[in-house]
Amino acid sequence: MKNVSIFCLTLDPDHENLIKKLSLIPVGLGNKKFSYDCLSDKQGKNISQKNPYYGEYTFHYWLWKNYMNEIKTPWVGFCQYRKFFVKKKIDERNINFENLKNLLINEINFLPENFDCILGTKFSVQNYKLSKILKNHLFDFFLNPNILFNKRKRNLKFHFDLFHGKGNLDKAIETLDIKNRQDFANYMNIETSFYPHNMFICKTKILNDYYNEIFPWLEKCEDIFPFDKLKGYGLQRIYGFLAERFLSYWFQKNHRIIEKPIIVKDISSYKYL
Repeated sequence: MKNVSIFCLTLDPDHENLIKKLSLIPVGLGNKKFSYDCLSDKQGKNISQKNPYYGEYTFHYWLWKNYMNEIKTPWVGFCQYRKFFVKKKIDERNINFENLKNLLINEINFLPENFDCILGTKFSVQNYKLSKILKNHLFDFFLNPNILFNKRKRNLKFHFDLFHGKGNLDKAIETLDIKNRQDFANYMNIETSFYPHNMFICKTKILNDYYNEIFPWLEKCEDIFPFDKLKGYGLQRIYGFLAERFLSYWFQKNHRIIEKPIIVKDISSYKYL
């Protein structure tokens, strides 16, 4: 019997059978019609109407409120139809379906007593292409040209301000509970890399603890960032970007982490199998 339940999120009903062939649990989000066998964020207690803003976290909310007792494995994880945890990094451009299936992490059999959570290899904001920053944020560099030459000034807070609205992170942090507020602020000001894509695998027993922290905070943020005021991808999905940074901070602060590669491979290319 497998010791991990991994949910794979998709917006396309054509992916459902492919996800099952990968021995993952399909989750259908968005407005398209999925089969009755596919999990969704729309039954029971849910916030599915917030999906354009919360992204995958509408499913996490549904899981928290409706499905936690159904998870019988000691480990639980999350991936996406185009992003997967793998045992080793490879060139994903020409990988066939069977190779992908064999590469996926779908069993926790490597010294599970030594860690509590698997996160993807860290993404450094210091190495973000300067040309992309200049293209969209040239004015900010005129105000602070030192960042052009000093990568150490490019911390997570600077990166978030640049792409998701200057000052928005500070406003969000102010609504955090006391035990996380200063620590998370310090994390964003000091760290220069984070665990990407809102993907993780963790011991099932700690998942509820994470949900009890993240969802009350995101709900408070709705008073600061009304949905009808969020225009453009960097702002419309600000809740997902806030959660992505908080996830990195929270698991790193509270639990033992190991990193595993995440490959980008859209399974749409296999839909005629």
